[in-house]
Amino acid sequence: RNGHTRAGDGGHGYLKDWLWWGGLLTMGAGEACNFAAYMFAPATLVTPLGALSVLISAVLSSYLLGEVLNVVGKLGCFLSVLGSILLVIHAPQEQEVTSLQDMTNKLLEPGFLVYMSVVLVLCAILVLYFSPRFGRTNILIYISICSLLGAFTVSSVKGLAIAINSVFNDISVLASPLTWILLFTLIVSIVTQVNYLNKSLDTFNTLLVYPIYYVLFTSVVLSTSIILFQEWRSMAVVDVVTTLGAFLVIVVGVAMLHLFKELQVVKENVLNENEIVLNHVWMVSIYATFEMISVNGATVPYSLRK
Repeated sequence: RNGHTRAGDGGHGYLKDWLWWGGLLTMGAGEACNFAAYMFAPATLVTPLGALSVLISAVLSSYLLGEVLNVVGKLGCFLSVLGSILLVIHAPQEQEVTSLQDMTNKLLEPGFLVYMSVVLVLCAILVLYFSPRFGRTNILIYISICSLLGAFTVSSVKGLAIAINSVFNDISVLASPLTWILLFTLIVSIVTQVNYLNKSLDTFNTLLVYPIYYVLFTSVVLSTSIILFQEWRSMAVVDVVTTLGAFLVIVVGVAMLHLFKELQVVKENVLNENEIVLNHVWMVSIYATFEMISVNGATVPYSLRK
């Protein structure tokens, strides 16, 4: 409306909008709490529990914004809560990493280096080749870029959380190159994620963007956490299976809450449909009775048939 290029076309006019900044800052406050959570719990537990924000947003929007939360959405909320409870009960215990030296050793392990190299190459291919050609027509391009960058975000956050936790006892962590490398990586990954997430939200339906982004982002973060911290190495088989099942339950709940948000399923419609079905059953029963009478040789009066 103000003549700026839309985000989906590569513009950044939203940076002049105070409402966008208000939303970004409040999201930043929430992410700061997430940052604190990563200091005390494994990423495998923290990241999927972000689905609770979907539930809270749905409930508040129904009361404050007048949006309709249908039966399917309520069932999705219930599934999200159920999956979150199961996830907390069977949460894995990450390997003890208490210093930047331990974190450095983890980051330099061959398996993790290969994994991050693959993620970086995929991001580069998506940004340089697929994004300019197919970004506006394929919903997975922008969202995949944001999701893959989650691998860098979660590893940087965990490392910085250790540095912040250690700085009170050892000020020398501020002089460590790893601290500033992690900070730089975190800033670049977050800025890039915000950029491509705005492109995605401006180009495609939000009801599709959010559940796809949640599933892909959480899957990448879980994979990164498993490879980096070997969180599942000491877990029992039942805990692994339950954790995966709980994550799938949350995914289904989030999908039901968003993908079927505009489906109007209300009590009156259900009652009307039941009434129609009962009428059809009643009519079929009457016709079957007439047929049985006719087969037995009796005559059904015209008034009764009518």
